[in-house]
Amino acid sequence: MAVIERTGEKYSIWSLLKHAMGGHKSWERAWRDPEPKKSYDVIIVGGGGHGLATAYYLAKNHGIKNIAILEKGYVGGGNVGRNTTIVRSNYMMQENTPFYEHSMELWRGMSEDLNYNVMFSPRGYLFTACSQAALDGVVRRANTMRLNGINAEILTREEMMKEAPYLDYSPQARFPIYGGMLQPDAGTARHDAVAWGYARAADQMGVDIIQNCEVQDYIWSGERIVGVKTNRGNISAGKVGIAVAGHTSVLAQKAGLKLPIESHVLQAFVSESIKPVVNHVVVWSATYFYVSQSDKGGLVFGGHIDRYNSYAQRGNLANWGETMQGLVSMVPFAARLRLLRSWGGIMDMTPDGSPIITTTPVPGLYLNGGWCYGGFKATPASGWCFAHTIANDSPHAYNAGFTMDRFEKGRYIDEAGYGPYNHLQ
Repeated sequence: MAVIERTGEKYSIWSLLKHAMGGHKSWERAWRDPEPKKSYDVIIVGGGGHGLATAYYLAKNHGIKNIAILEKGYVGGGNVGRNTTIVRSNYMMQENTPFYEHSMELWRGMSEDLNYNVMFSPRGYLFTACSQAALDGVVRRANTMRLNGINAEILTREEMMKEAPYLDYSPQARFPIYGGMLQPDAGTARHDAVAWGYARAADQMGVDIIQNCEVQDYIWSGERIVGVKTNRGNISAGKVGIAVAGHTSVLAQKAGLKLPIESHVLQAFVSESIKPVVNHVVVWSATYFYVSQSDKGGLVFGGHIDRYNSYAQRGNLANWGETMQGLVSMVPFAARLRLLRSWGGIMDMTPDGSPIITTTPVPGLYLNGGWCYGGFKATPASGWCFAHTIANDSPHAYNAGFTMDRFEKGRYIDEAGYGPYNHLQ
């Protein structure tokens, strides 16, 4: 009888057929659902992509396995499941370039590393320049990427027409296309699979993933944090790391930290399914807008954050109008499509558009937040660097610049072309 092996376990063809045809009742849990212990070496607050990746790399790279991930809801219910799945590393600043390219390296080997198919698809990231100034900026960015060993191709208008013939190249186009840039090995990944893959891999290393466990406050010993108070009781820890996406400032405030962060809703949309036509992730420089096509056939697209602070996951119609305008201007045939659904995630927005991965002035507390528009693509490198920072009480070279005091000292990592500023190139 044919036998299939997975991480030391053996499955017969008959057992696989039984699981496939018998519904989910006999399936094994992908990860345990343990009761919280009284004490851990490390607590990671937040069971999204960054928190799960941090716990995984703490166990794998640093041998720290007495870890609890505390998630107030369920794994994958936050921003890791509320994004547009884009993975890229087309950055220019010296802090961002190596960090995001390291993330790309981890993406390329993630499915094999986790033994879980995260559906990484290097379909290419195509930036469309809609003015001569934008094209000049694209050329400068591409050359910077090349100098850092990152793939980048500068495209003429004619080459753009071959890569993306569905864009509006007509004489009547509202925003004429001058050329563009392609990062051919960037693309997308399945966001849910990323969360599930990290969760299962961390669990197999002994990490406790505790869902429906909301952190309400901290436990102090003098000036040091030594645990957390939750709705499931007090839990002690040698170290506590925060990786809670849009609610970073809330938990930081409980520790006496005032962060340079605002929380905004970022909406995304998906259309009805159509035949394959959009082969890349395509970005429009006339305004901040991006679109790709999912494996199911829907166009997945989004634009700016909503212009007001909010912790809600519902957006407003003004943003809908602006985003739809970008879609129709870019891809005229999309005007005939029906909108299937929309959703929103809460973004931590920093003044310079770059993240914070650092120790804090509070002993025992570590911070990972401020991801703005770049959280999903940074998932593996964020966890990798945050784990290093927690384990060693000092940053890795990749996140050494992502400190809190850079704002006080005026050392902004402010990159024109990052996130909402793409259209200013």
